[in-house]
Amino acid sequence: MNRIQWTLNAMPKSDDRYLSLMSVANVDRARAFFKTFPQYAVTPLVRLDNMAGRLGLGGLYVKDESHRFGLNAFKVLGGAFAMARYIAEQTNQAIEAMTYDYLTGEQLRRDFGQATFFTATDGNHGRGVAWAARQLGQRAVVHMPRGSAKVRFDNIAREGATVTIEDMNYDDCVRLAAREAAQTERGVVMQDTAWAGYELIPSWIMQGYGCMAREAAEQLADRPTHVFLQAGVGCMAAAVVGYYANLYPEHPPKFVIIEAESAACLYKGACQRDGSPATVGGDMPTIMAGLACGEPNILGWDILRNHADAFLACPDWVSARGMRMLAAPMQGDPAVVSGESGAVGMGGIDALMTEADYAELKDALGLGADSRVLLFSTEGDTDPENYRNIVWGGAYPTPEG
Repeated sequence: MNRIQWTLNAMPKSDDRYLSLMSVANVDRARAFFKTFPQYAVTPLVRLDNMAGRLGLGGLYVKDESHRFGLNAFKVLGGAFAMARYIAEQTNQAIEAMTYDYLTGEQLRRDFGQATFFTATDGNHGRGVAWAARQLGQRAVVHMPRGSAKVRFDNIAREGATVTIEDMNYDDCVRLAAREAAQTERGVVMQDTAWAGYELIPSWIMQGYGCMAREAAEQLADRPTHVFLQAGVGCMAAAVVGYYANLYPEHPPKFVIIEAESAACLYKGACQRDGSPATVGGDMPTIMAGLACGEPNILGWDILRNHADAFLACPDWVSARGMRMLAAPMQGDPAVVSGESGAVGMGGIDALMTEADYAELKDALGLGADSRVLLFSTEGDTDPENYRNIVWGGAYPTPEG
C-alpha cells in the first residue's frame, strides 16, 4: 500500500499506572547520571524556520541524536542508565552513587565484579549496550535479526561485544537473548521492550531515553503543540510522551505515533479500539530497521493508549522523503543527517501538511500556522551505503497520484 494509514486514538483509558515512571524527578535522576560522563553533551535542537513556513507551521524543530556520545544514535541513553540502575540495585547503592568515575574504577570490580548483558537489536540499541558494557568493564552479547546491515554488526563488534546475526526476526532474537541470559551465570537481559515479568529494566531504559526529551524541553523557548514520534516496540515514543505528559499536565502537546507499515503493531492495536495490544509476526521488510518490531512494550503501550492522539502506519517512501528533506532543506535552514528510522517524522509531517489525502487527519490534530512541531531524529547515517542510496540515488521515491 502506498498511502499512510492512520487512526485517531479512540481507546478506553486504563488506570495509567505507568505514567509515573516518566516523572520529571525520575528523568532528572537519569540526566544527573549522564552529566557525570565526560562524553556527555546536549545534542542539537535544529530550527527549520523556512521549512516550517513552507509547510504552513508556526515552528518546526528537530532534535538531532546523530551526535549522541559519538555513536550516531540515541539508544545508549537507555542501555547505559539501565545498566547503572541494575548495578546500583545489586550493590545496594543509590543511583546517585553510580558516577562515571565509580563505574569505570576499581571499586566497581570489588563491589560488583562482572556480569554478561544480553540483548537483541537491529543495531543502535545493541551498539549502545555494547558501548556501555565496555566502558563499565562488563560483557555484552548481542543478537541481530536476519537482514541486518554488516556495518551495524561491525560497529557493535568494535565495542568488544559478542555479536551474531540470527536467521530469525527481531522479536525472536529478543526471546533468544532472554533464554541465553537465563542459562548464563550472572546473565542479564538488557532489552528495551517489556513483557509480563520483565518490566523493571525496560522502565529504567525508558527513563534514560527521557533525557532526550528533557534536553529538548530546555532548548525550546515554548511548549511544543505537537510531537511526532517514531516507534518500534514503543519504548522511546512512550518515554517522550510520558515525560511531556508529566511536564505539561494541564496542556500536553498532541502526540502522533508513527510506525513502519510492515511492523505497525501499535497502529493495529489502536485500530482494535478496546485497549488491548496487537502483534505483528513473520518478516517485517522495511528500510526502517529500527522500527521493525512486531510486539509492543507493555509499559509503553499503556502510556501511549492513554496519551497518544493518533497512530500512523507509513510506507518506506515516507521515511525516504524525510531523509532527503532533512539532508537538503529549505535555503537558510541547517541540514540534518537522519537515517531511515530517524526521518519518518519529517516525511510524515510533510505529507500531512501538503497532501489532500491527509487533510482530515491534519484538521483533527489542529495542525496549522500556530503549531510548533517537534521531531526526534533518533539516528544518523548508521548504514552509510543505504543512506547514500536513498538520499543521493533517489531510492524509494514518493509514489505518483
